[in-house]
Amino acid sequence: MHKMKNDKSGRLQVVALVCTVIVLTSLAIPATAQEDPKTKSGYEDIHPFGGPSSTGAQLEEDNEVKVPLLRFPAIDNALRPWFDWKGKLNKDYGFSFGLDYTALGQVVNNSPGEDNAAGGIFRFFGNWTVIGRDSGNTGSIVFKVENRHRLGTDIAPQNLGFEAGYPGITGTAFSDYGWGLTNLYWKQRLNQGRISFIAGAVDVTDYLDIYGLINPWTQFQNLVFLTDPTIPAPNQGLGAAFGAMATDNIYVVGGLADTNGDPTEPGDWFDTFFNDHEYFYHFEVGWTSSQERIYLDNIHLTGWYADEREDAQVEDGWGLAFSAAWFVDDTWMPFLRAGYSDDGGALLEASVSAGVGYYFKESKDLIGFGLNWGRPPDSGLDDQYTAEVFYRLQLVQNLAITPDVQLIFNPALNPDEDTLWVFGLRARLAL
Repeated sequence: MHKMKNDKSGRLQVVALVCTVIVLTSLAIPATAQEDPKTKSGYEDIHPFGGPSSTGAQLEEDNEVKVPLLRFPAIDNALRPWFDWKGKLNKDYGFSFGLDYTALGQVVNNSPGEDNAAGGIFRFFGNWTVIGRDSGNTGSIVFKVENRHRLGTDIAPQNLGFEAGYPGITGTAFSDYGWGLTNLYWKQRLNQGRISFIAGAVDVTDYLDIYGLINPWTQFQNLVFLTDPTIPAPNQGLGAAFGAMATDNIYVVGGLADTNGDPTEPGDWFDTFFNDHEYFYHFEVGWTSSQERIYLDNIHLTGWYADEREDAQVEDGWGLAFSAAWFVDDTWMPFLRAGYSDDGGALLEASVSAGVGYYFKESKDLIGFGLNWGRPPDSGLDDQYTAEVFYRLQLVQNLAITPDVQLIFNPALNPDEDTLWVFGLRARLAL
């Protein structure tokens, strides 16, 4: 009975959301020109450490004024005091923050298990510059609190691929662990920002093997086109990392993190980090056109090593990953990525991905297409192939929707089926 009530409640929430969107759309007018000012709250100098999924980069992206498909002048004007207040907090105290809610629904055909999943993520994240605001050597506290949950389905999108016999993740990040603390670290910039280091509760995927299309909230959804599936990146927990520009074009990144981190149990972080001594190490060297475009124009090689995890019964392992991506005319982003792992608990032993993203400069719409070949670590399983295409549409100023289609050939754990289709729809509200 409890399950039936939850399912009914979830369906009612979805219906209510759809009806709301339909009503609001009927009242909207087409957008034709760029709004003034260019930013909502003045978040133009957050100095992110990491890729587009990092807290600083997300703040800067959400701060951009878009030219959406539809305009609601009354709503935009009503929200302007909110963004002005955020801007004042940043100007007066160096405190910048964002709120967002992202929902994802997916369905898959030919699944021997569950064939649909829906989930949502609420996030509160920010950056508080405590020292050095008037210099290039800032010290900041970075934080992020999340709630990840299912929406009226038996499983979350992160588990849908495994239900269908696909050893991969079709809905990256959309789990159902509830409340979690995923960022709480000190970020220090030195030498006028050419050197940065962080220490505290970190999310390794914010700065490990990054490129311009690595954000699961706004870009690709399948893991093979995000953090390389040959890298067993740990969950959020205690860790440290550094990044430095060795020259104007060559950079290095390295760090370590607790392989047993659990964002839902921050009280256990010190125990697992200092007593278990099971760590994930990584080092990267890369070339970029400039420090300001480090994850836009980027060619790099990443090496990693993971200690044995005794309780999880996962052997130690190592691997290499290569990535090349370039932002051509601030519009096209072709990419080529490859990785290899020798144990360590990675989803794939070998992987090669290629594709392209196309950005619309004013609306900030984004089209992405990717192809992947992957070889599972079990030699008895067949190679599998994955394709994904999505269109992120900036529907209104603060709401984007992303239809997404994934096609999987030879799902390794479902030998009775040659292909799987995964259809998804993501919606993200950012304030």
